[in-house]
Amino acid sequence: MGTGIAPLVVRCGAMGDMVLVLSLIEALQRRFGSQVDVISSGGWTRPLLERQPAVGKVYLLGSRKTPYLFSAEQRDLVTQLRARGVGPAWIADRGEFAPRLLRRAGIDAAWQVQVARDCPFQDAEQYCDRFVRFAQMSPGALAGAPTIDPAQLQDLRVPPLQVLPQWREDVGQWLRSLDLDGPPLYLVQAGNKRTMRWWAPQRRASNTKYWPEENWAEVIATMLAGDPAAHVLLLGVPAEAALNDRIVQVAGSARVHNAATALPMARLLALQERAAGMVSVDTGPAHSGAALDCPLVVLFGEADSVRYAPRSPSGRVEIVVRPAGAAPGVASITVDAVRTAWLRLMPPSRT
Repeated sequence: MGTGIAPLVVRCGAMGDMVLVLSLIEALQRRFGSQVDVISSGGWTRPLLERQPAVGKVYLLGSRKTPYLFSAEQRDLVTQLRARGVGPAWIADRGEFAPRLLRRAGIDAAWQVQVARDCPFQDAEQYCDRFVRFAQMSPGALAGAPTIDPAQLQDLRVPPLQVLPQWREDVGQWLRSLDLDGPPLYLVQAGNKRTMRWWAPQRRASNTKYWPEENWAEVIATMLAGDPAAHVLLLGVPAEAALNDRIVQVAGSARVHNAATALPMARLLALQERAAGMVSVDTGPAHSGAALDCPLVVLFGEADSVRYAPRSPSGRVEIVVRPAGAAPGVASITVDAVRTAWLRLMPPSRT
């Protein structure tokens, strides 16, 4: 549209949240014709977002719980926003932290639109669809601003995540160093930040995303049986390496590898783009893998599988939910249910 307006999006979330919000960012870029600046948190957010075509400047915050008076980081951000100038802001977070911080920067309520207040979920609506609707809304100061034909946003039902050529080159070099550049690769994401709380036992009742190592090993055996040339890489961050090691040990195959200490964000995304398939708990890499069209089986034990369902361009996503009446968590999901979903996704004749 080329209005010259530079939108601002506020979203401080986990990895999956930041993958989903790309639909909002891209929709705003198309509507206003300029890159979208983003306020977020977490050091991993910058490599995920800042090279995406629709994203402009990324502003990062650490703690949002520290009172403003005692947070040099928040005060510095306010200074940067004042220098950026007043403009429209789409707040995709709940609570009063973001509206209050923007007001300190001179971006008052007339320039703000809030997803929780102004764009509540519709029935059976997934996050990307909600964010595309949200992008069509305008703050009071832009009342009457032109919107965009919804037909031009249909593709944004899948987050528009892109992989750069240099990321592909890096993952290729890394795989060659492991002698894994040729075989088909399957991925497993067994851990997540809730699983990896070091001060608490993983099998605790509150750990709703923990699935036993023995279960993962059985599913991996099914994955490998479908293709005698394939290898499985266990994903994660370094804190998840110990869990992966235990899975590798139980799996007992030289074709299963723990990659948790070697996957910076760019490499993870490039690996997911080239992988033949993936099984994951409901966590961030499930969303990025689906967005990059890696065939995916995902286990949902607590979160709303309609709102948070990962989406892919080809639609090759199988969602496995806990049995009706079972306690929240993935523990009640059976190995057979995951195996069946995998074989629907990757039947032996296609592996």
